[in-house]
Amino acid sequence: MRRFLTALCLSLFAAAPAISATCGNTSSGFGAWKSAFAAEAQRAGIGQRGLQALAAASYSQKTINADRNQKGVKYAFNDFVRIRLGSLDAFAASARKRIARNPAFFAAVESRYGVPGSILVSIHGMETGFGRTMGSVPVVSSILTVAYDCRRSDFFIPHALAALQMVDRGMLSPNQLGAFHGELGHTQFLPGNALRYGVDGSGDGRVDFYNEWDALASTANFLRQKGWRAGAGFEPGQPNFPVLNEWNAATVYQQAIAAAAARIDR
Repeated sequence: MRRFLTALCLSLFAAAPAISATCGNTSSGFGAWKSAFAAEAQRAGIGQRGLQALAAASYSQKTINADRNQKGVKYAFNDFVRIRLGSLDAFAASARKRIARNPAFFAAVESRYGVPGSILVSIHGMETGFGRTMGSVPVVSSILTVAYDCRRSDFFIPHALAALQMVDRGMLSPNQLGAFHGELGHTQFLPGNALRYGVDGSGDGRVDFYNEWDALASTANFLRQKGWRAGAGFEPGQPNFPVLNEWNAATVYQQAIAAAAARIDR
């Protein structure tokens, strides 16, 4: 989820003017950038809670360190599985237990979106170890840091606006922890995608990506919107395998999701 490009069609972003805040590559200009960005955010419709979260955000050196040290996914399939999953059999056994806790939920989600539970729990396990490790840096600070950073500010600015909008809507706490590039929740959505594809999977009337059921239902909605076909296969060469590229652009990552889900379904 964290390594693909998405065309954001939210009216919030369509209406936003070009950002006049000046990017930077060190922390020294972050405060001035936040002040300029606040004016742009206000014009884009961000409310008081979002603006307060922006004002309180700090430059995340941890985010910059992680961003500068990215090496990509270069492992062979077997090595990747060993590092990320341990073994397919052990991972599949744990994943089946996750499904068995709430089979009605997974059946309902598959009925609505066409995405089987085996795919959803494979993604859940791959991204956060079934929710055990959802990140260690504040989402708002991390996403604003990469929006300010000159390397990819154009990509991250819409996601920064989305994070502030999520704070406005009560979907995200200003201090909520996530991953280094602003990915959040059980399956690590970027904020713009969280706004666009988020659905209420728990039935409590709100969308919360730190609620397992909301995150999994939202993941199914994302895949369905990206072209997932109900009942079609998802292994390499089958119709749904290319949709996994929308989730993560690394081929070995896609292969691992498909292999894990196939093992779960045995």
